[in-house]
Amino acid sequence: MYSTMKFEGLIDRILAEAVRQGLAKTKAEAIRLGVVELNNKYELMQNRREDEEDLEYIRKARAQIASGKLKLHTEAQLKKALWGE
Repeated sequence: MYSTMKFEGLIDRILAEAVRQGLAKTKAEAIRLGVVELNNKYELMQNRREDEEDLEYIRKARAQIASGKLKLHTEAQLKKALWGE
């Protein structure tokens, strides 16, 4: 995605200060860092990535079950296998 933005006032001074202090090499990099921190604080994409990973695992497991490569056990079978109950 390409964007053209104009920052003035406080936002421009904050970006310039981030570059001056060496936190970012450019103002554009400072903006990217800010977006990443926004995600870190509010987990905007983390949950989606985990959800996608979970869905992919489920798809693979279903395919393995359908092909006979993976077998499902009942709770009783699992208890017996684990604890001899």
